[in-house]
Amino acid sequence: MLEDELRDLLNKKYEQYHHPRIIEDDPISIPHQFGQKEDIEISAFLAATLAWGQRKSIIRSSQRLMQKMDYAPHDFILNHQPNDLKVFEGFVHRTFNFDDLQHFLKALQHIYHQHNGLENCFATQANETTIKPALGRFREIFFEVPHLPRTHKHVSNPYKNSACKRIAMYLRWMVRSAKGGVDFGIWKSISPSILSCPLDIHTGNVARHFGMLKRKQSDWKAVEELDLALRKLDPKDPSKYDFALFGMGVYEGIK
Repeated sequence: MLEDELRDLLNKKYEQYHHPRIIEDDPISIPHQFGQKEDIEISAFLAATLAWGQRKSIIRSSQRLMQKMDYAPHDFILNHQPNDLKVFEGFVHRTFNFDDLQHFLKALQHIYHQHNGLENCFATQANETTIKPALGRFREIFFEVPHLPRTHKHVSNPYKNSACKRIAMYLRWMVRSAKGGVDFGIWKSISPSILSCPLDIHTGNVARHFGMLKRKQSDWKAVEELDLALRKLDPKDPSKYDFALFGMGVYEGIK
């Protein structure tokens, strides 16, 4: 398929799948419950962290967290004391358990008290060509507070060749324009042009089907290869094609 033909197809599929009707059955429904910036970004981060497995299970687990925070995640993160974490005892989502959750909540508190919030953690290392340094810097900050080694696996590292799918998805939610009613566009200090497409089995299969991705492994090297292809199609907003690739994989069965 010629580049112009591929661009036309993916733009058509983007328009088809970039619609508020997808929100209800997607983890992005969790932050859509909130109106304040900090509530949105914190609830979105936690939902994205849990975003592997069946989407109904992801949403259910994320909703439990919001309920335990009395639907005030920013206030909880800022003001919780160690004893307040007992309310989460027994929480588990796949391999993410109560021990991991305790660190996540403590790390978020540290970020808001010491690093001026989540956006700033990413924005300080975002450059004009790639989000990779920002992902690395965020991970360093996130593990500044004492933690168990087991929790490392829940914050992906591009410098160890992880595809960082969940963080890439989170950044898409926060950075891409809110026009269209799906993403939020509340982080103005990062350009959509440097975002990477969240690479999972669906986006990877469809990208390979159309020849945009040759690498068989779904790792950071594959993310960079797909980035190059998508930025040729739309240099200003390449991650928008996540909607097209994911939609064609899930709803049209393209492999």
